[in-house]
Amino acid sequence: MDYKDKYNLWLTFDEDTKNELKAITDEKEIEDRFYKDLAFGTGGLRGIMGAGSNRMNRYTVGKATLGLANYIKSKKSGELSVAIACDSRLNSTDFLWNAARVFASQGIKVYAYHTIVPVPVLSFTTRYLGCDAGVMITASHNPKEYNGYKVYDEKGCQFCTEDAKNAIEFINRIEDYQSIYTPCKSKDEYIADGSIVPIYENELAAFIKAVKEQSVYEDKSDLKIVYTPLHGTGLVPVTKVLENLDVTVLDSQRQPDGNFPTVKSPNPEDRAALTLAIEKAKEIGADLVLGTDPDCDRVGIAVRDGDDFVLFTGNQTGALLVKFICEMHKSQLNPKSTLVKTIVTSELGANIGRSYGVQVEETLTGFKYIGDKINKYELTGEQEFVIGYEESYGYLVGTHARDKDAVVSSMLICQMAAWYKNHGKTLVDGLNEIYAEYGYYLDYLDSFVLKGKDGAEKIQSLMVDFRSRGASLIDGVSEIIDFSTGIRDLPKENVLKYIFTDGSWMAVRPSGTEPKIKVYYSIVDSSRDNAKAKLENIRSIINTIINA
Repeated sequence: MDYKDKYNLWLTFDEDTKNELKAITDEKEIEDRFYKDLAFGTGGLRGIMGAGSNRMNRYTVGKATLGLANYIKSKKSGELSVAIACDSRLNSTDFLWNAARVFASQGIKVYAYHTIVPVPVLSFTTRYLGCDAGVMITASHNPKEYNGYKVYDEKGCQFCTEDAKNAIEFINRIEDYQSIYTPCKSKDEYIADGSIVPIYENELAAFIKAVKEQSVYEDKSDLKIVYTPLHGTGLVPVTKVLENLDVTVLDSQRQPDGNFPTVKSPNPEDRAALTLAIEKAKEIGADLVLGTDPDCDRVGIAVRDGDDFVLFTGNQTGALLVKFICEMHKSQLNPKSTLVKTIVTSELGANIGRSYGVQVEETLTGFKYIGDKINKYELTGEQEFVIGYEESYGYLVGTHARDKDAVVSSMLICQMAAWYKNHGKTLVDGLNEIYAEYGYYLDYLDSFVLKGKDGAEKIQSLMVDFRSRGASLIDGVSEIIDFSTGIRDLPKENVLKYIFTDGSWMAVRPSGTEPKIKVYYSIVDSSRDNAKAKLENIRSIINTIINA
């Protein structure tokens, strides 16, 4: 069916869906809602909420869940179970219980969190309860219009290439949206007969215990912290793991709220998201600002530097964490010890790890690939996971979760800041020491939003254009790595990475979760000013091409 046929079919759905669709007067909007179905990307299903096959709604959630249930049953017979949780976003709770009912209707036992929890808690719980899969209803740091559906395997790792491919095949077999909920009983009926088991207290306590086992520095310190959960899920678990430190929670962003009323976007990468917390930190004389995104798998920090606060990038925080963890675990490191990073993450942290004798492995973008590495290490015993991180503010220490974890990261970042303060230094001082030893690294990300069918087509044409230009794109390119051809043991991915003669690099990739094309820059130079000049020159060239 073309998009108009799909639109007309959906007009026969329930009255709310029909009324929402009939109110749309823009043909491009109708096309965008139906020209494709939501598909698995780097973060599972993710999209704007609303009626349509290319939107997050009870029907697309039901379709994904029924297809996933059928896939789980095709892999294993006997008693099956899933864990499911959600964040604070609009409609997350409804999506959770609708998914739980569909699983239960297929004879799969459901352990459902009856209150919001972070992504790493769901990842942990899937393994902790011995479930066959897990589902997290979340759109991470996306704007409030979005929601999503992350799927986890029995180890608590997001579905990687093979599982995602197989699951989507089962999902695509579901054609009759309106019959998905026909066999479903009510939530209360399933809870009464034991098909759905509400969970929270015991499982969260087990998760907190596992996180605290990763603690590396607990000496007393007068470090003062301002923390904001950005209206998300982080409040309870983060404050529990920081209970021995001086933490002030920002009242205006304390309560979970899917409208995210105090921020334009609940993304800790953006200084604007941390503005109110920085103002509070200045008011009370705090040393550190900590902000976790709505599903609490990513964390951003701002560090006092004189009278102002410096917002750290994910690469900077990651490099500091690598240095801190390696130093604290120095006596435990061995030839098997391994750091895992993504292909668009700076080499700075990797070089620090190598200086401690740690192996470095690279994965494609998406923390699921780091989680998959942990699964493989556990299976073979040939390597031991020390730390994994990506430039987009996601970090993991420990194997209690197989996804990025802002709870354990918050704990370790605060312990790191306390360690530096007890040595008369700030994290800014620590970062400058790293630059002095390993060279200056300037990292930057440009994201270009290209919405709708036309935007998707332009993104693909831009990738074709970049490939056709080759090394002539920018002076100084010594090598181009095209990950779509299959590099090393990595799955094929639509990513281009340009290596420059001076060791700097640039990478281009379409986002797997938003209508964007992303350009990553990592500039290496002994001079900060030279690095900035190089970056601006390259950015100018790329901006001209993309905005043409």
